[in-house]
Parts: sequence; structure tokens; C-alpha cells
Amino acid sequence: MKKLNIQQLCQAGSFLLCVFLALQITSGLEGTEFSGGWLTGPLLSMQDIGAALFIVAVVLTFVFPRVAAAIGLASSVLCLPLYLFFIAPVLFAQIFARRHEFKVQPAPGFHWHMWPVTGLLALAVTLYVCIHRVVTTGRKQIPQRA
Repeated sequence: MKKLNIQQLCQAGSFLLCVFLALQITSGLEGTEFSGGWLTGPLLSMQDIGAALFIVAVVLTFVFPRVAAAIGLASSVLCLPLYLFFIAPVLFAQIFARRHEFKVQPAPGFHWHMWPVTGLLALAVTLYVCIHRVVTTGRKQIPQRA
């Protein structure tokens, strides 16, 4: 059996953190008007798929770390839009959904709520860990001549 290294533990830890935050952020949204909206419904579905892929990536981290890192990259990309929507809903709608009309108009600007911002930071760390894993794993050291 192979020994666990620090990279595997960091990768698995970042995936678990992202799963926790995804579940924390979306708790209470299923079955509401938010999940049925033409813009917010797909965002919520993407988040759910991303959280499920993070769980798969945690398991694969200890068997196939590079494959798990690639799945983690995809999961991060799937979770990102919902976090951006929660942080800057008006700006997000102006850029990605020009015809979106809010039922209740949110205040313009950025909404620095704790969970979406924490989720965004966790995704940034996870993206770094995954990219580092994909780029550095499998490189062979070439001996240098003196």
C-alpha cells in the first residue's frame, strides 16, 4: 500500500471543504422558486452536479490523483457561477442573462455574504491545488550534468 503524501491530503481536504460549502450554500434552496427559475434553476443544478463530482474526486484522489484533479477542476467550474450570482447578482444578470428580470430587485453592487465568499475562496484554493497536481505529477526529473 502506498503512503499518503501531503499533496493527496491537501487535495482531498480542499474537495471536502468544497462539498461542505456547496451543501451549506444550497441548503434550503431546493423546491423553492429559486430552483425553478430559468436562470437560477440551471445554476443550482450545476452546483449540485459539481458537489457530486467533488465527492467522486475525493474517492479518486487516493487511487488516481491526476484524474481526481481533473474532476476537481471541472467541479470548480460548475460551482463558480452560483457563487458569483450570490455575490454580484445584478452584474451577473447583466453579463450572462440580459433578459433576466428579478422578482425583487436586489441592491446593486457586491453582496459580501460569508458563505458564498468563503466558497469562492475555497474554489480558488482547490483550483490551485488541482492545477498544481495536474502540472507537476508525472514529471520526470532529468539529471543535470555538471
